[in-house]
Amino acid sequence: MFNLMVLASRPSDWTHEQYIEWWRGEHAEVTYPLPGLLRWQHTEIVEGIDEKSAGWDGLSILSFESREALDAALASDEWKAAIAHVGDMRGRRMIWYGNEQTMVPLTDSGS
Repeated sequence: MFNLMVLASRPSDWTHEQYIEWWRGEHAEVTYPLPGLLRWQHTEIVEGIDEKSAGWDGLSILSFESREALDAALASDEWKAAIAHVGDMRGRRMIWYGNEQTMVPLTDSGS
């Protein structure tokens, strides 16, 4: 699995709730059609552990079969539409990509 990871914070004139609603709603609708997208996990950041961790609202992990599949998605009209939808958001973001390695798999808790 090859992942694109986006850590982002809202514009200063938005509430955390507005930003999460936008990200998981309106922006998600534009993001779902990305070609080759196998999985999308989004984590709403509730609180930072220390002052260096403060100020972020969410983390998205978009998963693709390979680097080539991610590159194709990033070259697509759907990606251009997603970027255009963000527009001049004025928030902060950091973006990385890399290979995923499962260190502890999900387990069935039996309940």
